[in-house]
Amino acid sequence: MHYGILLLTFLSVNLDFFFMLIFLLRRYPVIKVMWGYLLGNWVLLILSYLLGKALLLVLPEWLLGILGFLPIYMAFHDEDDEDGHKTSQSPVWSVLVTYLSVCSGCNLAIFLPVLVGETLPHFMLALGFISLLTVGAVLLVKGVAQVPAVETLMAQRGEQLMKLCYVLIGLYVFWDSGLISHLFGYLP
Repeated sequence: MHYGILLLTFLSVNLDFFFMLIFLLRRYPVIKVMWGYLLGNWVLLILSYLLGKALLLVLPEWLLGILGFLPIYMAFHDEDDEDGHKTSQSPVWSVLVTYLSVCSGCNLAIFLPVLVGETLPHFMLALGFISLLTVGAVLLVKGVAQVPAVETLMAQRGEQLMKLCYVLIGLYVFWDSGLISHLFGYLP
């Protein structure tokens, strides 16, 4: 498992949600936001891992490298996520539902190709690493929420940074899955 790719993947699929975290952290206690965000990440990561395992049962890993086109497609597909924020009695539930409604498509499309072919121990390490990143993100966003320069940068360049990350992740999936070396094997 390559932790740099996991970090890049986490940042790229959550970049837009960091804005929402600012609002959620103003409304709910930090610990409640953290738990809702963690639960959302766990649901989507476990689903991505299980879907990847199911695909590996019927297809070779190098062929699943074509899933690298998903993040690249997402980079050039301009349809923005809808804000599906819903309110409820529980702040944890509100954050979880918000995260799933905003980030499910991106997370599944990006994490599935990254996690496909990983062993269960490597997946558990990845889950722990993403959990640490999630907690760190909540604390960091809470700390910088009052800095106007951060909000301005994200508003001006956030979309381009996210797209660049998606393309880099897609290219990594091509390489890591063995797709590129397999295709080069067909060259004379």
